Amino acid sequence: MSTLPAPALALHPGDATDLDEVMATMEAAFAPSFGEAWTRSQCAGILHLPGVWLLLARVDGRPAGFALARSVVDEAELLLLAVPPAERRGGVGRTMLDAIAGEALARGATHLHLEMRDGNPAARLYAGAGFCEVGRRPRYYRGRDGRSFDAITLSCALTNDDASAANTTS
Repeated sequence: MSTLPAPALALHPGDATDLDEVMATMEAAFAPSFGEAWTRSQCAGILHLPGVWLLLARVDGRPAGFALARSVVDEAELLLLAVPPAERRGGVGRTMLDAIAGEALARGATHLHLEMRDGNPAARLYAGAGFCEVGRRPRYYRGRDGRSFDAITLSCALTNDDASAANTTS
């Protein structure tokens, strides 16, 4: 009986030249019924702003996810984190989240914030990483069918442990 080697997960900084990969991942990761996905123009527009960075995840060289974040003074925000269904529950999301937290800390942030749709299964990921609910926006997301969903605002204090985790995954 032979054992297969574990898939190799690698993280890479991204930029506007990676938008095709970002959009393909976004399409696979976000169901249109919830209205969470960003458009190509939204992604392209924010990438050039100060304090914004894009992180790409690849497993054995193939796209496995991305995270988009920004920092301003001592606050950072995870704008998007997307992992296609085929790559979920394998550590890709947590590895990217840890790397974003480490980079945010390195940029001087003391807290990392995010918003997600109420009922998003990623809530377990964020809770496990120490995020707590700090607010709610009623009916913030609108799906294609007209249904609306609350946005939950989460926040997490950043520590030097976050920087250590990020340094082990790069």
